[in-house]
Amino acid sequence: MTLRIQCLDIDCQNPDIVAGFWEAVLGWRRTHDTPDQVVLEPPAGSAEDGVVPDLLFLRVPDPTPGKNRLHLDLRPQDQEHEVQRLITLGARRASVGQPSGVSWVVLADPEGNELCVLRPLKET
Repeated sequence: MTLRIQCLDIDCQNPDIVAGFWEAVLGWRRTHDTPDQVVLEPPAGSAEDGVVPDLLFLRVPDPTPGKNRLHLDLRPQDQEHEVQRLITLGARRASVGQPSGVSWVVLADPEGNELCVLRPLKET
């Protein structure tokens, strides 16, 4: 197979704000930046560079209509620390109908796009 995923497209009303949030969350770099589109890529020379799909933030006029059909799951080394860090960066806790006691934390970015912070693969 010669196909690979180039990027994940994220619709948002303000690409600069939403991309800025994810830029801080992931420590990625902007490789394209216009008022209507921002592209984030992994750090140059990192193991993810050229392998992990880019994130493309596209300006759309409409707000997030409801629960996302696609969201990112993040795997931290310290779940609670990362949840607090993301909240400081502009995320907020979100409910998407998850049952109580689940091992992940659901958050929303500054425009309401959901993301999950998973527990570490190995507890530290």
